[in-house]
Amino acid sequence: PRTTTQSFFATRRKWRELIGAPSSSFARPCTLGEATNRVKRNLNYFRVNYAMFALLVLFVSLLWHPISMIVFLIVFVGWIFFYFSRAEPLVVFNRTVDDRVVLIALGVVTIVALVLTRVWLNVLVSVLTGGLIVGLHATFRVSNDLFLDEEEAADVLVSPLDLKPFCVFL
Repeated sequence: PRTTTQSFFATRRKWRELIGAPSSSFARPCTLGEATNRVKRNLNYFRVNYAMFALLVLFVSLLWHPISMIVFLIVFVGWIFFYFSRAEPLVVFNRTVDDRVVLIALGVVTIVALVLTRVWLNVLVSVLTGGLIVGLHATFRVSNDLFLDEEEAADVLVSPLDLKPFCVFL
């Protein structure tokens, strides 16, 4: 049996892997289909890293709002308990809850809790900033060298177009 720390580090990818070697890990997608496949695959593969990055951007935006910071830290305990450190899937009413549903639910709870502290503009800007950076990374990060587990691979459709080493722009 894995401990919660092992679970956390098993699902979080290494930051070095997220960034990759700049010359080979990033390239402009040739087609919209390729970009879509990259985004799907990278969002699935780096899901925990992306969530941590988005929460960091949100945290930084709240540094000058102490009440909102306290609310954020309370909600962050929920993130740690329900998302980052679970060793087994979340079960509610004898049904297993998908990891993505937990991610979305915690995201909504975080945003609503912070909007209620009247920092909605900070929340909006930080969520848009984090989303934009994550979206750009997921689009331009080449996913050929990412290896998913069998369960994760079933969630993502991989196209043979993903396996092209390069494309030629005319």
